[in-house]
Amino acid sequence: MKLKQLFSSLTVVDYSIWGAAMLFITVSFLIFDRTNFLTLAASIIGVTSIIINAKGHPLGQLIMLFFAAVYGYISFSFHYYGEMITYLGMTAPMALFSLIAWLRNPFKDGNAEVRVNHLTKLEIAFMSLLTLAVTLVFYFILRYFNTANLIPSTISVTTSFAAVYLTFRRSAYFSLLYAANDIVLIVLWTLASLTDSSYISVLICFVMFLVSDIYGFISWLKMKKRQESADPFHSTFST
Repeated sequence: MKLKQLFSSLTVVDYSIWGAAMLFITVSFLIFDRTNFLTLAASIIGVTSIIINAKGHPLGQLIMLFFAAVYGYISFSFHYYGEMITYLGMTAPMALFSLIAWLRNPFKDGNAEVRVNHLTKLEIAFMSLLTLAVTLVFYFILRYFNTANLIPSTISVTTSFAAVYLTFRRSAYFSLLYAANDIVLIVLWTLASLTDSSYISVLICFVMFLVSDIYGFISWLKMKKRQESADPFHSTFST
């Protein structure tokens, strides 16, 4: 996956955001947890994936597969079945599909950076209807399993599905949807933290995810503009 090219593309800003996120995550773990090292591992894996995804490198999707597995288990431990089902049954498979799609659609031959895609209004409408259908189905599934904090968990499914769909389709807006999902998860883990203070470290994790995803969105908008300037003909078509 051209790792040398990836590391050479990382800027001081990339390393600063990644380093600050790692610092806050580790410090919060040492203060509020100190026992659930799986939570720490998930946080580190997740924020690393986001930073690499911000550069449009397929390795980010491979790392996301590992994050989905670990985070799914953590969600199961707190009876957040919506999060567990979403990440193991949706985010993980879509990360695999996205990995394949990103590898097949480089911006240029020999370049690891993925080509940013332009979605048509028809596809956006299709995605919206599909997201609504998935949300309704998951609402009843989560209610059947007596999922904790049902409404926020259902909203998390909505934002997660839209995010993974846009990731697969290489849209610059996938990070914005992940940022929306981060806000929902901040609410969920705030509620969890009221019961068990050790979950504050997970809460801090998603606060760092929010900052990183906003940065990722800005990065992809810049990447899209740069690619359109270099190849204006291709940018007008959805692929």
